[in-house]
Amino acid sequence: MKHFALILMLIATPLWAVEPDEILDDPALEQRARELSKGLRCLVCQNESIDESNATLARDLRLLVRERLVAGDSDAAAVDYIVARYGEFVLLNPPVTGANWLLWGAGPLMLLLAGGVGFAYLRGRSPARARNEHPLSEAEQARLDDILGR
Repeated sequence: MKHFALILMLIATPLWAVEPDEILDDPALEQRARELSKGLRCLVCQNESIDESNATLARDLRLLVRERLVAGDSDAAAVDYIVARYGEFVLLNPPVTGANWLLWGAGPLMLLLAGGVGFAYLRGRSPARARNEHPLSEAEQARLDDILGR
């Protein structure tokens, strides 16, 4: 059992992206930095927070967050400072304002548009022709019966 626990700990070590030299001495500031880091996107990995990423840029952003907090910035001021430098893309959950309305609404809008186009296409198709639109004449029917051996 001890070996299993050791193996699990060794596998999980890359998940602890915050390195010991980054950790602040003040536990309250460190907790604030961790909470802010969870909401900021790693610009290299793009689908991870800077708190989880091992990328060099993520480390730089973690250090920048800690510098701003040590300098006395509020949480919002620290995030605003980073957004001003890197843009709204750095936020894992960007606010729904301005140009972001188009991005948030594009998915449902495209789904409705595709549904409308599909419905119009299906409604506009000509109906299938009846099977026996032109029945066989008596001579043709007799010839068919002769071929089929009836």
